Amino acid sequence: MPTLIFNKPYGVLSQFTPEHGHSSLADFNFPKGVYPAGRLDADSEGLLLLTSDGALQAHISDPRHKTPKTYWAQVEKEITEGALAELRGGVTLNDGPTLPCKARPLPDPGLPPRVPPVRFRKTVPTSWAELVLKEGRNRQVRRMLASVGFPVLRLLRRAIGPLTLDGLEPGRWRELTDKEIKSLRF
Repeated sequence: MPTLIFNKPYGVLSQFTPEHGHSSLADFNFPKGVYPAGRLDADSEGLLLLTSDGALQAHISDPRHKTPKTYWAQVEKEITEGALAELRGGVTLNDGPTLPCKARPLPDPGLPPRVPPVRFRKTVPTSWAELVLKEGRNRQVRRMLASVGFPVLRLLRRAIGPLTLDGLEPGRWRELTDKEIKSLRF
C-alpha cells in the first residue's frame, strides 16, 4: 500500500478531477489507488499525503487524533505579538471557536517565488507567521489570520506531524518509508 508525500503547487486541486480551469492530482503520475489524506485549497501550497491505506487516511484526517499540521502564512502588514497571542488562545470564527494553536512570527523562509506572484503593494509591508493546528476546518488558517486583522497572501502547509517538505520541490512526490508511516500514527 503506497503512501506518498507530495509538495502540491499553487493552483492544483486536491482531487483527481480538474475543475474550473485548475490542474488536478491526475497531472502528477501518482501510482493507481492513492487518495489524498486531507485537503489543501487550490490557492494553498505544500505538503499533501496520498495513500491507499484507508485507516491511515482516516487517522490523519480525523480531528479526534489531533495530528499537528504546520502552516507558513505570508500576511499583509507586520504580524503583531497581540495577534499571535489571540491565535494561541483560540479565536471565534463563524462556525464556532477554534482550538488554541501554536503561533509565532517567522523570518522570511526564502521560498521560491509563487507563480503567479503574490500581489505586491508598495505601501503595505508583508510578514510571515507559523501556525500549528490540531484541527482542520475549511480555510481555517486564512480565516483565523483574517479574524485578527492579517489577511493571508500566501499559504503553505509545511508539515503534517513529523513529516516536512525538506528536500521536496513543488510538484514532486516520493514514497514514504515504513518508519515515516509509523511516525504518523503516534
